[in-house]
Amino acid sequence: MNNRGLLLMGLLLVSVLIFTQWQQDFNPEIQAQKQAQAAAQTQQQAGDVPAASNANNPIADSITQGKTITVESDVLRLTIDTLGGDVVGSDLLKHNAELNSNTPFKLLQQDGTKTYVAQSGLVGKNGIDTNAGRPQYAVTADSFKLTDDQNELSVPLTFEKDGVVYTKTFTLKRGSYDVGVNFNIKNNTAEAIEVQPYGQLKHSVIESSGSLTMPTYTGGAYSSSETNYKKYSFQDMEKANLSIDTKAGWIAVLQHYFVSAWVPNQDADNNLYSRTNNGVATIGYRGPLTTIAPNSEANLSSKLWTGSKDQKEMEEAANHLDLTVDYGWAWFIAKPLFWLLTAIQKIVSNWGLAIIGVTIVVKTILYPLTKAQYTSMAKMRMLQPRITEMRERFGDDRQRMSQEMMKLYKEEKVNPMGGCLPILIQMPIFIALYWTFMEAVELRHAPFFGWIKDLSAQDPYYILPLLMGASMFLLQKMSPTPVADPMQQKVMNFMPVIFTVFFLWFPSGLVLYWLTSNLITIAQQWLIYRNLEKKGLHSRKK
Repeated sequence: MNNRGLLLMGLLLVSVLIFTQWQQDFNPEIQAQKQAQAAAQTQQQAGDVPAASNANNPIADSITQGKTITVESDVLRLTIDTLGGDVVGSDLLKHNAELNSNTPFKLLQQDGTKTYVAQSGLVGKNGIDTNAGRPQYAVTADSFKLTDDQNELSVPLTFEKDGVVYTKTFTLKRGSYDVGVNFNIKNNTAEAIEVQPYGQLKHSVIESSGSLTMPTYTGGAYSSSETNYKKYSFQDMEKANLSIDTKAGWIAVLQHYFVSAWVPNQDADNNLYSRTNNGVATIGYRGPLTTIAPNSEANLSSKLWTGSKDQKEMEEAANHLDLTVDYGWAWFIAKPLFWLLTAIQKIVSNWGLAIIGVTIVVKTILYPLTKAQYTSMAKMRMLQPRITEMRERFGDDRQRMSQEMMKLYKEEKVNPMGGCLPILIQMPIFIALYWTFMEAVELRHAPFFGWIKDLSAQDPYYILPLLMGASMFLLQKMSPTPVADPMQQKVMNFMPVIFTVFFLWFPSGLVLYWLTSNLITIAQQWLIYRNLEKKGLHSRKK
């Protein structure tokens, strides 16, 4: 890639980052919408659960608290409040909160500074989760743990009211973040009863997340029969309450590398909704009303995903849940690139080496384009003396000049766009690689060699960014098309410095990719020009 190619690629990257961050931080409509929402919220009634209808009813922010119990598998530890049976904590046992901290990462949590809980229950005519109160479930112990000889752990919580026995069972599976939540309702009365299941996620409203060099998203998302995957940010919730009737579907709250989601019965008609109140956003679903005949029972099942963005397992948990690993518009390129990254990692057992391997494979596949690019640039350089002569001869006669140049290009079989087209083709691949490395939870706390202990964090000693800047400088010096305009020359001379400073805060995995790409480009460029010199083409520029 020549210096203009580097400039074009870099400007594209900066534009994407700035646009992404602007969307998150500086939407001019947000403040006005917040004021309107605040006025509407003063009219909301208090309550902890949605009413039993398909209308978007008010939901309050209070979290009921009773006795808590813990339910633990090999990868997940849930903290469950027996008052309502809400999941008020989830510790991801295979992910550290900080590098080498040996403290599990907390996804769901409820404390004085942050609310992030998963609620579920039953509303309706005979529902037990009402604005007046939540059920106090009975349990047989304070803690439950998956044993070595178990692949599945089920923990029932029971509650009895007016002759009806309600059993809420949480089921954890070995190696999975997919939690089964089942309601068994035994109607021991002589009359039919009606209940309606719901599940919702409550999260403190966050204005923005991430940074310019690592733009990440924290907010809601949903899937419906009409839309496979759509983000619905906290700001969107403040503007308008979500209300979608859909077959199947799910709702979720996303953050960098992790996600929580409620997946209702996929054979039922559900209503997806959202609400904000007093700095807390709620996104959830309501299932259909279910009638239970006298002296009979019914089971109402759903799933709670609370864990890392494991694409394969999420794909198995629910249709389109894996799309929460958001590659943007380049997803169709990013998915096979991620598959390639994981395939190489299985061989080399090092994610840094896997990044280098992916870069080598991609640059090898694109080599014909690279060769065409530099060959075209060499031919254009060869024709520069004749083009300069034509400019002197025709002066200000631009039409004649254009005609003669096109004639020259045709005679010499030169495509003036030959140096730019390969760069434009490579841009979608570059963007896809960027988002692949940004979204892959596998790179979180993944070491490379030496001082690089975490490929998702910046280089602590800035060695990789400095090497990347040096490689950019070398590419400039090797460029066959030096810039003639003095102002452009100054800009190009500062590009390696600007990009080096910019990359100081990039995740080291991304810097490693760019550095490897530059080094491969240098080698390919040297090889291409050596072959051109053997043919006598490259030497004619001198």
